[in-house]
Amino acid sequence: MSGPLPELDPVIHAQARLRVVAALSTLPDGDRVAFPRLQDILVMTAGNLSVHLRKLEDAGYVDVTKTHHGRTPTTLICLSRRGRLAFDEYTAAVRALIDPTNRHDQQREEV
Repeated sequence: MSGPLPELDPVIHAQARLRVVAALSTLPDGDRVAFPRLQDILVMTAGNLSVHLRKLEDAGYVDVTKTHHGRTPTTLICLSRRGRLAFDEYTAAVRALIDPTNRHDQQREEV
């Protein structure tokens, strides 16, 4: 194995945040999911999901929009462009860690 091992983004690497980002990455660009739906998908408590969304939002990885549907407050979440890029880089780093020979071949192709 040659070259340094890739770094894993610590913001995404926490298990709960990785699950959030992975779930949001399945949405097409521009689509958003309501907080309760995301909570159901991930089987997380509202408080736990809120804490992890805040960290992702602070990093610029998710966009959180608070609005109203009629008189009911609604929170909509989507992965930002920066978040999609960070997740793509994270998954590439994981692949390189799992299969370093593939990483070496990819570096050769880039030259």
